[in-house]
Amino acid sequence: MMKKRFRIKKEQDFKLVFKKGKSYANRQFVVYLGDHPEVAHLRLGISVSKRLGNAVKRNKIKRRIRAFFQQHKDELKPKEYIVIARNPVSDMDYHQMEKSLLHVLKIAKCIK
Repeated sequence: MMKKRFRIKKEQDFKLVFKKGKSYANRQFVVYLGDHPEVAHLRLGISVSKRLGNAVKRNKIKRRIRAFFQQHKDELKPKEYIVIARNPVSDMDYHQMEKSLLHVLKIAKCIK
């Protein structure tokens, strides 16, 4: 379970990362990185569009993304991450999502 302080929830926090951060993408995910100097640990925001399916499907995608960050938090740099899921994600299992997220985070040079 991911603790509250590791999540980005507020709209203004999202906007700040979108405005100030850099974005990296592959076919399945867009990842925005915010470099907030006060953040000593990883923070995660997730956005899954309604086009990807009903609430059950979207929540499942979010749980898998959270599980990925939970599993890999020691390898990732302490930054603010906003992950936006794109359409192909709705048909992927966890291992495919993991591979895809690792790919986009390697492009972003976030893995220690």
